Amino acid sequence: MDNIIRHQLTMTLGDQNERRNRLSVCSKLCYAIGGAPYQITGSALGFFLQIYLLDVAQLDPFYASVILFVGRAWDAVTDPTVGFLVSRSRWTSIGRMMPWILISTPFAVLTYFLIWYVPPFEHGKVIWYLVFYCLFQSMQTCFHVPYSALTMFISTEQKERDSATAYRMMVEVLGTVLGTAIQGQIVGGATSACPSETDISDTTNSTNINISRKHAYMFASGVICAIYILCAAVLFLGVKEQKETGRKKSAPLSFSQGLWLVMSHGPYIKLVTSFLFTSLAFMLLEGNFALFITYALGHRNDFQNILLVIMLSGTLTIPCWQWFLTRFGKKTAVYIGNSWAVPFMILIVSVKSNLTISYLVSVAAGVSVAASFLLPWSMLPDVVDDFKIKNPDVHGHEALFYSFYVFFLKFASGVSLGISTLSLKFAGYVTGGCTQPESVSSTLKVLVSPVPVAFIALGLLIFRTYPIDEETRQCNRKLLQEILDSEADSESESSALGSTV
Repeated sequence: MDNIIRHQLTMTLGDQNERRNRLSVCSKLCYAIGGAPYQITGSALGFFLQIYLLDVAQLDPFYASVILFVGRAWDAVTDPTVGFLVSRSRWTSIGRMMPWILISTPFAVLTYFLIWYVPPFEHGKVIWYLVFYCLFQSMQTCFHVPYSALTMFISTEQKERDSATAYRMMVEVLGTVLGTAIQGQIVGGATSACPSETDISDTTNSTNINISRKHAYMFASGVICAIYILCAAVLFLGVKEQKETGRKKSAPLSFSQGLWLVMSHGPYIKLVTSFLFTSLAFMLLEGNFALFITYALGHRNDFQNILLVIMLSGTLTIPCWQWFLTRFGKKTAVYIGNSWAVPFMILIVSVKSNLTISYLVSVAAGVSVAASFLLPWSMLPDVVDDFKIKNPDVHGHEALFYSFYVFFLKFASGVSLGISTLSLKFAGYVTGGCTQPESVSSTLKVLVSPVPVAFIALGLLIFRTYPIDEETRQCNRKLLQEILDSEADSESESSALGSTV
């Protein structure tokens, strides 16, 4: 009789756990909306900050470069640091990740707005932008690292986490489109690269134009700040962070111990190294595509529309990639998704300039961009689950895996920026010029085709050594579920014993 009661109790607990871990569409959408601020601000800064520093803040190009490079370097360093601090955070009444998100939001909004404000003094402008750019990156990291790790705490079911990740990636790609569209539409002519000679010679007219640009950038930043706050509120109100019940927390680790723990996990290293090279390929393409369209293909008036087509294509195809990885497996999706763009990269530099072909290539490139957005975040939970199986006594360090991955992504972004800048400098790029030498056109063709193709090939070769296939993933999922069930049984038996006593 006792065995029957225990079996019924176990079945009931299992059903309750399954219902508890199932996420509603509303919860998935609220979680996904929380990822929009990172992409909206990132796209606005990525496309417009350099132009703003040069044309509106009127900084010397050398100082503008220092601000951009130091900001990126600082941003990369803060990720593992914040990840380490988050991993040592205690559980609160609203969770372990949510306090970081809530506290960082007002400071992130304030520092972001001050980046787009031109101070009323000349001496100290460089320090002003450097300080607030670095502060914003820090606050953004305090938001995004816990948000990324939150994937592991919204559900224990891998299927639910994958589904939530798909929602998140769609919203984040849409956030990139939204950030570019808001900033571009409001700023309007402030990004014009070729002012007329009349505007240059007429000092009064030039001053009025610059004042209107300042107001436009401040208004755009205000709109984005409002969206940032709204998204953070939706995330907090719509997502419940689940506590790992029944698990004993391991002793806090030092930063060096946490670093060694993460970096000694083979599947994680292989996955991150592979995605480092494939991400570097797409970052090179993304960072130089506007220049390539403008100077190599001569479509100056269409490059914003072409970039918009890429992002819209990526947004619309994310559900297709989610279906594909569910049907054929994640490893297959990685091979197909990253290889898809290769023939189109070769095509666009092989044929004569043609606007129709450029748009078609943009649609195809967006398909691969969607895969590069979705797959890494979908596969990181698999690596964390594998780590939990192999290290059953270590808990609470999920944020380290996400923070170091983000660190490597930003490192790749810095490398791509360095490669592009140095290459164009050696090619004789004329800053602010309406036309460029033929050597610049040739260099841009190399940066958007042969080099990215080589990086994709290298990344896929490394990915062949990644050991977690669908069979291993399903096995890990069953083992983890058994551990959770046994812990739930132990907890229920302890509660029953306590009630009896």
